[in-house]
Amino acid sequence: MKSFVLASSLLLALAASLVAKPIVFDFQDPKKVNNVIFQMDAPLESINGSAMGISGKVSYDPADPAKTKGSIRLATDTLHVGNPTLKEHIHAPDWMDVAKHPEITFTLGKLVNLRKDGLHLLADAHGSMTIKGVTKPLVASVKLTYLKDMLIKRNRVPGDLLVIRSKFIVKRSDFGIRSGEKEEKVANEIEISLNVAGAAPSGK
Repeated sequence: MKSFVLASSLLLALAASLVAKPIVFDFQDPKKVNNVIFQMDAPLESINGSAMGISGKVSYDPADPAKTKGSIRLATDTLHVGNPTLKEHIHAPDWMDVAKHPEITFTLGKLVNLRKDGLHLLADAHGSMTIKGVTKPLVASVKLTYLKDMLIKRNRVPGDLLVIRSKFIVKRSDFGIRSGEKEEKVANEIEISLNVAGAAPSGK
């Protein structure tokens, strides 16, 4: 009897561990829907742009979201504004230097202050942002939406989705992007809006 109870306990523990296994979501989006919107609102000009080159992986456990880990990357050569000359300046060495620094990266350290909001999970993401070779700590409010079995509706393959939405501000002076220069036309504060979905196909 004791052997049966012990074996049953071990099987239950194994089953629980398998259920609780984190899911890895890939944010490389073949549909090119994932995007970042940025705005620099200076006294003389408001610059608005976007970028589509999102990638990265996030490990998420629906039963224990506080353990979420991962990173989101943005290809700097996809930074886009409507004015071709301004876009050329943004890509140039004295601004973003996209040839030398091809990626912007946010690496998540931990999620804190987690609370439910219907289907969504709200939290404060503590991590680090790397821009132009400079890494700084960053705290951003995030909304995570775990959508079980919904990948079929987006990518026509079975699996789960994790949607991440966030708005936060970075300062170009923190990352050595022409600090203190032309702030009447190019604001120091850059407001960033992130809307991305990661895929976890079944069986992977």
